[in-house]
Amino acid sequence: MTSDAHIPPVQARPDAAPALELVNLSKRFGGREAVRQLNLRVEAGELYALLGPNGAGKTSTIRMIAGLSRPDAGEARILGHSVTTHAQAAKQQLAYLPDDPLLYDKLTPPEYLEFVAGLWGMNAAQAAPEAERLLTWLQLWPHRHERTEGFSRGMKQKLALAGALIHGPRLLLLDEPLTGLDAAASRQVKDALREFVDAGGAVVLTTHILEVAERLADRIGIIAQGELVAEGTPAELLARTATATLEDAFLSLTGPAAQQDHQTNALQPRGGE
Repeated sequence: MTSDAHIPPVQARPDAAPALELVNLSKRFGGREAVRQLNLRVEAGELYALLGPNGAGKTSTIRMIAGLSRPDAGEARILGHSVTTHAQAAKQQLAYLPDDPLLYDKLTPPEYLEFVAGLWGMNAAQAAPEAERLLTWLQLWPHRHERTEGFSRGMKQKLALAGALIHGPRLLLLDEPLTGLDAAASRQVKDALREFVDAGGAVVLTTHILEVAERLADRIGIIAQGELVAEGTPAELLARTATATLEDAFLSLTGPAAQQDHQTNALQPRGGE
């Protein structure tokens, strides 16, 4: 980022609980198992990319973590707090940014951030300096008197990111955060996410842009038919699949032959069943 404003360090938990832990997380829609006993762990200071084909269960997983959809089995824990049984404590540490975030067209950026801060119980005196810092950091302060209805998609995405960060979360969930952004806006958002992680936060994002995952993510999880089929650093995934690019590794793990294997395995009884 070119601004001198920076994200403040995220305070560490004394018990060192992972930023996110999924334990046998499962979700069914009708007769289809969208997410099947998903287990993964994301630490503080880590950017984790969740990849998969359309319909693999990525968005269903993100929505369960965010508390927007209740799992049929298993649970998601944020900093040790169960999203199901301790929802308020869990959500206080979380920010969720969908691919098409809701903004209020007639509000200016400071007004929007004051509104969002109020939803988190922050008063105006708390919110105003934090809003200025975030808008400066994301290079939106020069536009502070403009209504968001005239903003480009990139400006709206950056304002939504500011809104996600206003209450000081420690885990960011981002569903396709770079869709439709030009190169400059995309770079700014990527730099912002990297700075948040370097300050001790954690990010989980979904993306169809494999180059973004390869360059930005510390670890990658690949999901197919609701199951985690591979996980590791980009280099580890390339080594596992004996491929030269993440695209080749992804296709090797999720292509027709691999999906047939997943279907066959899904029909096999699990231990104890």
